[in-house]
Amino acid sequence: MQLMITRFFALLLISIVMISCRGQLSDKPPIHPQQNMHDQERFNAQQENPFFENNMAMRPPVEGTVARGLLRHDVALFEGQDEDGNYITENPMELNRDFLNRGRQMYDIYCAMCHGGTGDGQGIIMTGDYGYVPAPTFHRSASYEMPEGELYSAIANGIRNMPAYNTQIKVEDRWAIVAYIRALQESQNVRETEMDRYDVDLAELRQIYTEEREREEALAAARAVGADETVSVERGERLYVQNACNACHSTDGTDLVGPTFAGLYGSERNFTDGTSQIADEDYIIESIVEPEVLIVEGYDNVMAAYTHLSQSELESLVEFIRSLSDN
Repeated sequence: MQLMITRFFALLLISIVMISCRGQLSDKPPIHPQQNMHDQERFNAQQENPFFENNMAMRPPVEGTVARGLLRHDVALFEGQDEDGNYITENPMELNRDFLNRGRQMYDIYCAMCHGGTGDGQGIIMTGDYGYVPAPTFHRSASYEMPEGELYSAIANGIRNMPAYNTQIKVEDRWAIVAYIRALQESQNVRETEMDRYDVDLAELRQIYTEEREREEALAAARAVGADETVSVERGERLYVQNACNACHSTDGTDLVGPTFAGLYGSERNFTDGTSQIADEDYIIESIVEPEVLIVEGYDNVMAAYTHLSQSELESLVEFIRSLSDN
């Protein structure tokens, strides 16, 4: 009798196990005798949650929380500054050929369209009539004197009309671009006697340079033939907008990045070198073509040179600025 009962329960257990195995996929939920957190209450984004005092279901991070991998503890690496807030003067990354090649790739993607392939500020969108403030050349004293950290900061945080690239370019790639900019600067100042150390064909480079200069001179001559030589206030006002002068110089007295044009003509300008001068035609033209020569007190040396403007265009801008003082 005991044996029969044992066999009965054994057969019942086997049957239960077999029944529980469906043997195929099912869209029915599994059986959970112990629910635990399976059916806990949940809240969607922006939904009210009465559990918290302010009834906000979306909770802000705990103050001081840093996401994994985002701890910016190395100020020099991530900010380009030392502990005193000064720009660092050396690239914190290891400089080698692969790193420079990476910098060249990133420069060609993000920088060349404005600053040009050689860093001369003659990128493709600067040579057309797009109304952009001309990008500065990297081959000027102000750029040579910039510490590495300042170049890095301009890439990461933007400067004037240039946007910030901190969400597009990784930290290491920003430093790679800085290194490549330095390489571009060095490349423009290598003597021919030193070029023998490198695997380059000087004759071929001279030919390319000659052809490029001839092409540029032909384009300049073509533009001069069809250029409008009219000097007028109206043309000057158009040029003021087309060349984005309004981004830095107001016409209503408002102080922007640069001095206002309102009341500029005929006024006395005081410069950072201690000298002063009346803002006449010669001064205004010089300030447009060579803005780094005389810096007005209270302003920084940040204006790019507008060397692409013709004489009649410069004179039209002068007439427009003069008209703002006549009113």
